[in-house]
Amino acid sequence: MGTPKALLRLRGETFLECLVRKVQDAGCAPVIVVLGHGAALIRSSIPRADVQFALNSDYSLGMLSSLQAGLKCVPESASHILFTLVDHPNPAPGTLSVLVRAPEAPVVIPRHLGRKGHPVRIARSISKELLALPADATAKDVLNRHLDATLFFDLDDPGIVDDIDDPAAYDDLLARTERLS
Repeated sequence: MGTPKALLRLRGETFLECLVRKVQDAGCAPVIVVLGHGAALIRSSIPRADVQFALNSDYSLGMLSSLQAGLKCVPESASHILFTLVDHPNPAPGTLSVLVRAPEAPVVIPRHLGRKGHPVRIARSISKELLALPADATAKDVLNRHLDATLFFDLDDPGIVDDIDDPAAYDDLLARTERLS
């Protein structure tokens, strides 16, 4: 992308600023941001005292290592954890509220037109299973174990499936959000 995805801009904010604001507005605390590649640049661009940063020095091992780095920072008092990826910057604020206030379930996943999206909410017990995974595993290894008890929310929110992995997807996101403004 030419720059860290966290620093891409959407509606006058970076992806990271947008997600932090939405997560906080939904009542989540603490907000933990996991940094890997470009950590110093990203951290310096988000000088917020209300965000906790976790450094994943093993980010080259993949997304699971970042998820595990963040989970290690979650306070024991947290009953649930909401997590998302920085390249999924566009969930509607109401979507996060729905997920945060969802009934008790080991895993809560939003869907749009049958496609699973982000953010995902997990129970504390699931976080322990994720932390126990070896480096060559994926989060889906744990989430799939709990598929029968997973709570899915079918939502009219295409933002939950936005995955900005290349310049074309970013241009499409910008064009769609501009039309809605």
